Amino acid sequence: MIVSSHPKRSRLTQYGLLAAYIVFLGFPLLWMLSVSFKGPRELVELHPSLIPSEPTLENYRIALEDNELIQSAINSLKVAAATAIVTTLIALPAAYVLARRRGFFTTVGLGWILLSQMFPLILIIIPLFLLLKDMGLTDSHVGLVLVYTVWALPFVLWMLQSYVRGIPKDLEEAARVDGASRFQILVGIIAPLLAPGIVVTTLFAFITAWNEFFLALVVLQSLKLKQFVGIEGIVRLGPLAAAALLATLPSLVLFAFIQRWLTRGLMSGAVKG
Repeated sequence: MIVSSHPKRSRLTQYGLLAAYIVFLGFPLLWMLSVSFKGPRELVELHPSLIPSEPTLENYRIALEDNELIQSAINSLKVAAATAIVTTLIALPAAYVLARRRGFFTTVGLGWILLSQMFPLILIIIPLFLLLKDMGLTDSHVGLVLVYTVWALPFVLWMLQSYVRGIPKDLEEAARVDGASRFQILVGIIAPLLAPGIVVTTLFAFITAWNEFFLALVVLQSLKLKQFVGIEGIVRLGPLAAAALLATLPSLVLFAFIQRWLTRGLMSGAVKG
């Protein structure tokens, strides 16, 4: 009996392409890690190496002490947490309506969610800034929370409505027979069953707000990462890499925690919708 080797070759090719893709995505993070441990002299070498010859923690000290990165992290935590809470409170009832009601407005709502993901952020940044300026919300955490909420809401709404579709309607019908209102059904039945999905989408909104940089660069005038670029345009590359790496770690940890449930939520909408 002759066994073909084509499936093995195909699998090896797939694994090889996947490994190359992982290296492609992970190299910037690896390079940033390397730069964060290099001294000023080693950063200007003509032939830099990935492994620092004389590792130093001075860049981390500058980022944490001289530039008050801890206070900036606390501010980012406040903005991200407020964004996650507000986004979830708005998305939960809206997701229930999109999942349970069928009609013209539901179709328009789902179409808006998909359409909103197609436009690049650069198209709306100027009118968005002018709107915040007229409202007096530029360079404020409240304005940034509003912007982040609008930015994260479509995807969070799409995920939550896919979780709602996975809950049997028989439970709602039984509660309705017992005289429960829609609000009681949403709070007493749907919300407890949606607890895992609510946690995942809330964390996703938190990660979105924590990672976003371009909107914060436009809205805020006192962004800490901008201070690593001098007036002459000279970048303090070592401290900047250390600060960026410290800012990236929380989102990596959270995403590693929720990625399984995030994928399940996306797939449930495709299978059960």
